[in-house]
Amino acid sequence: MTDPTFVLIPGAGGASWYWHPVTDELRRRGREVVAVDLPADDDSAALPEYTALVTEAARGRTGVVLVGQSLGAFTAVMACGRLDAALLVLVNPMIPLPGETPGAWWENTGQAGAMRANDRREGRPADAEFDVFTYFLHDVPRRLVEEAASEERPESDAVFASPLDLAAWPDVPTRVLVGRDDRLFPVGFQRRVARERLGLVPDEIPGGHLVALSQPLLVADRLEAYWAEVAPAQGGTGRRGRPDS
Repeated sequence: MTDPTFVLIPGAGGASWYWHPVTDELRRRGREVVAVDLPADDDSAALPEYTALVTEAARGRTGVVLVGQSLGAFTAVMACGRLDAALLVLVNPMIPLPGETPGAWWENTGQAGAMRANDRREGRPADAEFDVFTYFLHDVPRRLVEEAASEERPESDAVFASPLDLAAWPDVPTRVLVGRDDRLFPVGFQRRVARERLGLVPDEIPGGHLVALSQPLLVADRLEAYWAEVAPAQGGTGRRGRPDS
């Protein structure tokens, strides 16, 4: 059986640091891991440049498992067509459609309304000013919250205007993993988007939007389980994971 290489792609801000608890755990288990740092604050870099960086970082690797967090889903999907990817895993993702831009994704999916409705259900002001701690860091350990402040980078507008340059979804086994405590992309919203766009039922674990920081062991366990599912038949497996019945 081919050993996997987990290629971890961050979301907005592009910091590979986001993945470090999962990276450490997978390496402790003897796995090869590549966490890619992306030039989020470079106005000349958009999805093609991000995809080229991921492709270069994974070049020559076998059993490539592309893992995209949030905005990183766009880059992960594009990289599938440029690598011999065995598996695509999307974590609390912005699941894209061919030709869609990250900027258009928010309105196309109805994210804002879903977040407001979830805020009301959970007793938060529905239209309050956006607070990073409330939506991103509420379940992250304090020591990592403090580190995150030094790792934070703005995401260039160039990426949000850059379309997913694919004619169709890649023919790669796909899994969707969501945190059931995500306040930015509420779990019901994520279930709906995964069903409508991929025909998949996502797997759910405890944790918020930055689940690799708050629940790294659970994320690592899921990545290992996904690999175990597809590894024996990776040569002949299609793109769909667990179809919505």
